[in-house]
Amino acid sequence: MQALVIDDSRAIRLILGKMLRELDIEVAEAEDGRRALDLIDAGLKPELVLVDWNMPEMTGIEFLTAVRQPPYSSTARILMITTETDMPQVVLALESGADEYLMKPFTQESVLAKLQLLGIAV
Repeated sequence: MQALVIDDSRAIRLILGKMLRELDIEVAEAEDGRRALDLIDAGLKPELVLVDWNMPEMTGIEFLTAVRQPPYSSTARILMITTETDMPQVVLALESGADEYLMKPFTQESVLAKLQLLGIAV
């Protein structure tokens, strides 16, 4: 399985990448939504995407909106991991194409629980 971790924090990308690699999931990283779409344009076909909301260049919501529509129309399972905690933001993320939502700070257990909800064997 191929995953894409999108977060402007290098530390968060490293932490999530390590968690996923321990599950034998291949991991690509991008520091914002625009660079993530560039990777997809270059041929990356992630089956799982973990994306932050607040990033420069292209936010997580803008990425979700783009990746769920043509020309991408991605069917990847998408987990938004963010500090946004208000219910309207959760609803917006789900309406924009996220399959699950996890608030920061997170634990390895909470990430694994969300992956299980997404049907990722852990």
